Amino acid sequence: MRLAFLGTPEFALPALEALLDAGHEVVRAYAQPPRPAGRGQRLRLSPVQAFAEARGIPVATPATLREPVLQQDFAALGLDAAVTAAYGLLLPPAILDAPRFGCLNLHASLLPRWRGAAPIQHAILAGDRETGISVMAMDEGLDTGPVLLVRRTPIGPETTGGALHDRLAQIAGEAVVAALEGLENGSLEPVPQPEAGVTWATRIAREDSLLDWARPAAELERRVRAFAPRPGARFAFRGESIRVEAAIVEAGGGPPGRVLDEGAAVACGEGALRLLRLQRPGRSAMDAAAFLRGFPLPAGTELLDAAIPHPCRV
Repeated sequence: MRLAFLGTPEFALPALEALLDAGHEVVRAYAQPPRPAGRGQRLRLSPVQAFAEARGIPVATPATLREPVLQQDFAALGLDAAVTAAYGLLLPPAILDAPRFGCLNLHASLLPRWRGAAPIQHAILAGDRETGISVMAMDEGLDTGPVLLVRRTPIGPETTGGALHDRLAQIAGEAVVAALEGLENGSLEPVPQPEAGVTWATRIAREDSLLDWARPAAELERRVRAFAPRPGARFAFRGESIRVEAAIVEAGGGPPGRVLDEGAAVACGEGALRLLRLQRPGRSAMDAAAFLRGFPLPAGTELLDAAIPHPCRV
């Protein structure tokens, strides 16, 4: 097929590569404009723009797709379909209606569960046992269009947000190739999303990853996994923001936020959370034993600090 691909972050790359490997003609890629990054605040290309340019695909990086001239240019591409994956801009009707088969979105959830910006993290936070990729025929709503194809994958008790992100990105590549084949041969029919079961995955902000010790330990352990590696779950102590990269739930009790032993077990609203891997600002992450040698958390320490906003919003 003759396609346009709209995506920005690393999540979108396996899908774009899968389309090319399957022999589809990607005549243009669209990505978010380059952003300032690093100490020098130099403009950095998004992963999709860098990949597409390396493969010789023309790239457009408009700040909006609502300009009539941009919409006319898009229509002039003569597309069979457009594929979006974590693009970051809403598509107006003139864009949605231009390709022969419309615009397909690769959404990282089992729609209608977890519509919105951060479905991977929210699935782990909620304790879901499975998630997947939904290939959706886009309409003007936010993740409301009919679903063409679904691919499922389990969420295990040790699954992190980073690992699930990478797995779903690979599944998305296989799924979009299968969906385009089904559209072309007429074997796929869009299925409207049910009205029941809609949940929303709000965008994750850095402050959302703060650990609220008044919450159950099982909930905090999911928070640690959901936000690993980014933005990282954290707590405030001695004016520093300490990242927790790994933790497990244990039996134990006490005032929430109190360190219970010399091995960094912390009392929560229910049970205790043993911190297994931690990181101070500007330092490397360490296992708990090495971390505690340089930054002790003696039994009885209260891990509460008003210097950093508390508790979490998610």
